[in-house]
Amino acid sequence: MEYIVPIVVIIMAVALLTQSLKVVRQQQVGIVERLGKFRRTLDPGPHLLVPLIDSVRYTMDMREAVVPFPPQGVITEDNLMVSIDSVIYFQVVDPVRAAYEAQNYIQAIEQLTMTTLRNIIGGLDLEQTLTSREEINQKLRAVLDDATGKWGIKVNRVELRSIEPPATIRDAMEKGARAERDKRAQILLAEGQRQSQILSASGDRESSILRAQGDRESAVLRAQADRQAQMLRAEGEAQAITTVFGAIHAGKPDQSLLAYQYLQMLPNLARGDSNKVWIVPSELNDALKGLGKAAGDLLSGAGYVTPSAGEFQAPEPVDVFAEIEQQKIEAEGEAGRAVQQAIAEAQQLEQGRAARRASINAPAELGAPASEQTDVAALGQQQEQPVTDAEQ
Repeated sequence: MEYIVPIVVIIMAVALLTQSLKVVRQQQVGIVERLGKFRRTLDPGPHLLVPLIDSVRYTMDMREAVVPFPPQGVITEDNLMVSIDSVIYFQVVDPVRAAYEAQNYIQAIEQLTMTTLRNIIGGLDLEQTLTSREEINQKLRAVLDDATGKWGIKVNRVELRSIEPPATIRDAMEKGARAERDKRAQILLAEGQRQSQILSASGDRESSILRAQGDRESAVLRAQADRQAQMLRAEGEAQAITTVFGAIHAGKPDQSLLAYQYLQMLPNLARGDSNKVWIVPSELNDALKGLGKAAGDLLSGAGYVTPSAGEFQAPEPVDVFAEIEQQKIEAEGEAGRAVQQAIAEAQQLEQGRAARRASINAPAELGAPASEQTDVAALGQQQEQPVTDAEQ
């Protein structure tokens, strides 16, 4: 029995010591009450309290808290019910006021949020509600921050997570958005077709212009070519006629030659496909005589005297092979002279090059400074470069 009392005393002392030691975690604040009345706050760390008299009534978390609120039905100005889901970010700045000013500050913030949303959304129609989220967030934050300031709470941010209009309104909005998109697509398609037609018309116009210009230039060139061909053909015919005319007059034809030529032309006259019957007149001899006489009179009137058959002198024959041989000899002579001239020029260039090399090497042999030798070598290279180019 004598050991029981000390053990009980020790146990009670340990219990009292444990009850009097209080550890507060980081970012937390303890609210101490003495006999039911606020005594002091406890910062993070270990603290000793008076047993059975002091007690930690509240432990306030000083970190920023996030509280989502369930969707709330709100009526807009145009009498449409929308469901709004919100979330609030707040932080306790005064733990004593947060503990004693509001019985349940989270519930109080929720109810205040609901009433404030009804007041704000009630002054907006559905379209403004859907497009003015930032404005609604700012107004809601200002009202909540003003109301929760006396509770020792600061509202940092308010966000509307979703705004859900009725199903019929969503269908109508989707149809309107689809119609608007279809309208923009049709406008863009029509604009694209318009631009395509404009570009096609412009391309056809430029192509027609270029084709017309090409046809004009082609016609002009063709006309010029025809003109030049006709001129050359006429010139050739004129030269041929002149040559034939000169040859005829040089040959001094008589009446018998003309009659012979006339006889040679008679088969050609009868060779046509449309000539079925051809009659040789009996007066052909008289016609030949008259034709020869007329030709003789014409030659006499032109200043030519009809020679007798023995006065005709044939032109001297032309030796074509001799002319070709003569041209070959002349071409070989010109080629030989060109080769000799090239050899002479190469010898002159080689002599000039050797002279310049001698003039360049002379300062080095006499012991000139290195800088002067370098300048002379550079000068020689500059003078030697045109010679190399000429040789190439």
